[in-house]
Amino acid sequence: MKEQAYLEQNRDKHLAELKEWLSIPSISAISEHKVDVNRAAQWAADALIRAGMENVEVIQTAGHPIVYGDHLHAPGKPTALIYGHYDVQPVDPLNLWETPPFEPTIRDGKLYARGATDDKGQIFIHIKAVEALLAENKELPINVKFCIEGEEEISSPNLPIYLNDNTDKLRADMVLISDTSLLEKGKPAISTGLRGLCSMHVDLFTANTDLHSGSFGGGVPNALHTLVSLLASLHDDQGRVSVDGFYDGVLPLSPEMREEFVKQGFNEEQLRQDLGLEQLYGEEGYSFVERVGARPTLELNGVWGGFQGEGSKTVIPKEAHAKITCRLVANQDPQHVLDSIEAHLRAHVQPGATLQIKQIEKAFAFNTDPSDPILQKAADAYEKVYGVRALFTKDGGSIPIVEKLSRVLGVPAVLMGFGLPDENLHAPNEHFNLENFDKGLLTVVEFMKSLA
Repeated sequence: MKEQAYLEQNRDKHLAELKEWLSIPSISAISEHKVDVNRAAQWAADALIRAGMENVEVIQTAGHPIVYGDHLHAPGKPTALIYGHYDVQPVDPLNLWETPPFEPTIRDGKLYARGATDDKGQIFIHIKAVEALLAENKELPINVKFCIEGEEEISSPNLPIYLNDNTDKLRADMVLISDTSLLEKGKPAISTGLRGLCSMHVDLFTANTDLHSGSFGGGVPNALHTLVSLLASLHDDQGRVSVDGFYDGVLPLSPEMREEFVKQGFNEEQLRQDLGLEQLYGEEGYSFVERVGARPTLELNGVWGGFQGEGSKTVIPKEAHAKITCRLVANQDPQHVLDSIEAHLRAHVQPGATLQIKQIEKAFAFNTDPSDPILQKAADAYEKVYGVRALFTKDGGSIPIVEKLSRVLGVPAVLMGFGLPDENLHAPNEHFNLENFDKGLLTVVEFMKSLA
């Protein structure tokens, strides 16, 4: 294709531009980087202008900016809203980076930098795919809108407000997102589901002071014993959550979806060995990929209390604490799940103890039908470039804004990821395989042309 020639001729230039963007430490979670986040937003806006987008603007919010641009000159053709984010995770621990996180470096065909795969490198693919189409054809095969935010890594607090206030402006026939991964090298995937999320913090109190275990042991409630017993009641022996109402709305996996999981050919034994485990564990009746991609979970993320220093201290602690998160699937209501867990905890707490429970995060799961013709065209586009048709998967992680974009706009979200699972996103030495940078560009071009 002629766009391929353009991309090959300009590859070094494009990688130099991406390195420039990656060198900006746009860490949304750390207030001292607010200026950097704004610089990264302006950089994205300038890149859209260079690519040929129109109506480009940097929109200020109560937090970090949103970047918008469009090119709407294909009457009668579909409109794609391309979403991505330019903010990145913090870099700690810094000493584990082989090269500085904001000094992009190419080694062994991989581009190392914070944000390389999550998500600057992947959204950059769409910017350059559009640029190539315009450069070679003087027009786009479809209508395109970009919405690039700077708060995804802090749960997108301001984009939903902008979305609700500008629904008509963002109206499209699909939301196109590259913020996920291939299954493995050469094995593309389209995610048809992302799990939702909810969380809570639990404080349990007994006496008004820590007590001597010799003088009071056996005669008063022990906050740690009480909390451990209470938390153990949240699951049964088959790995199923024991909370009444937890599974409300959960749909059974269809035979077609289960077959897609089987096609992944996931090696559970290899995973067990890699993790140094005696065996894997989870809800009975489901494979590992089904458990982590398509079933809801309740996890303890932290449990603490009592004496934790060196040596021994014979104390009966007066308080204990726990952090709980749940990954949710389609049709589960996060508020209902949190309320159900809280009701269970309060009903099962031992006498002599009191609870304080703070509900925190709430995000719905995303789910879409893989038979949608738009998703089928996306799978075809992968096949043309990779030589292998994309499998339809469900991911265990959460990107809360995806569900909101799809629901508010009433359109499918197409999750065409070009990362790899081992690219250390959120960890030291994050990187992006340039093979998938190159193939990603061609895949997006093919997909857009097929939509016309």
